Amino acid sequence: MRALRILLITAVILGGLFIAADRIAVNVAESETADKIRSSQGLSQTPDVSIKGFPFLTQVLGKQLDEVDVSVEGVTAKADGRTVNVTEVKADLRDVKIGSDFSSAVAGRADGSARISYADLAKAAPEGATVGYAGPERAAKGQVKVTGTPKDLLKSAGRDLGSSRLESLLTGEVTIYSTVELVDGKTVRFKAETLPGGIPLPGFDRLMRDAVDYDMTIEGVPSRITLDRVEAAEDGLRFSGRAQDVAVG
Repeated sequence: MRALRILLITAVILGGLFIAADRIAVNVAESETADKIRSSQGLSQTPDVSIKGFPFLTQVLGKQLDEVDVSVEGVTAKADGRTVNVTEVKADLRDVKIGSDFSSAVAGRADGSARISYADLAKAAPEGATVGYAGPERAAKGQVKVTGTPKDLLKSAGRDLGSSRLESLLTGEVTIYSTVELVDGKTVRFKAETLPGGIPLPGFDRLMRDAVDYDMTIEGVPSRITLDRVEAAEDGLRFSGRAQDVAVG
């Protein structure tokens, strides 16, 4: 019985040491991977890397990691020179094969996602426009709500209203619903679908479309991941995409 107790105690101690060593190793690997991703992707901030699965050391010996989650900050979007922060960018890497020299790795599949809040979207919108949630029915059609006064929107687009009397007719706030679509995997296009009526100005619809239609480019999304889906959610626009054989650092 005494020998059995000694054996069990020894097994527990060795198990504890193995777990401690395993956790130390995974922490070091996460830090090194984060630094490599930052340098290879040209990011302004070091991403947060989480290597899933236990034990980590046996995965390393097999040169394949089941899952690696990457969360990136410091990604930006631009529209006509206006720069805003992308609220969150994430990449879920699966079936990550480690190179023979342990200095590189390739993910068999990468699922990427990003979100831009409506507050940040408003910063990228044309001057005088506010972007918000359009409600569940319109959101299901990929639409957002754009509000502002025609006077401010047209002026920001460089349109001369011609007279103070006409200008006074355009001071009331209007609501425009714009459809959001992805053009080339990195560019977000906002296109007005409904415009306010009853404005006595020739060519008013065309002028308003020129004022509120715009493109926004998301910069810093991990390379090889092409965004192919956009959703107008309550907390902002959510993007997602997928890629294969993505180099990790």
